[in-house]
Amino acid sequence: MTINEIQDELIEEFSLFTDWMEKYEYIIQMGKEVNLIDEQYKTEDNLIRGCQSRVWLHADYKDGKVIFTADSDAIITKGLVSMVVRVLSDHTPAEIANAELYFVDKVGLREHLSITRSNGLLSMIKQMKMYAVALQSQANQ
Repeated sequence: MTINEIQDELIEEFSLFTDWMEKYEYIIQMGKEVNLIDEQYKTEDNLIRGCQSRVWLHADYKDGKVIFTADSDAIITKGLVSMVVRVLSDHTPAEIANAELYFVDKVGLREHLSITRSNGLLSMIKQMKMYAVALQSQANQ
């Protein structure tokens, strides 16, 4: 699936819920299903700056695609990072770097998250795109 197809799938899933409590429960559920980062990568270097909670993100480069794993010490934040991992993982660095992540607004995250969580989500996306650019430049050398 393309990044946009995955985003559209997420938007459709969220449209099934009528209120934000149900949506928060779904975000929490997604956090339980995230590809967890290996304990060896839970280091200061892999912490995402700008998040109120502790969020670790690791990127592997396999067969021309970036595979992300993540974890957080906060359940909602773990769900948020799992959404971004789901959308961006297993795509080429160029696809990730050039992706416009419209699901954040379409699902209503920007308007329903606290400012600190919203900023943290943007920091996660920014870090994933930076990993993609770095991995792409390494591959081109």
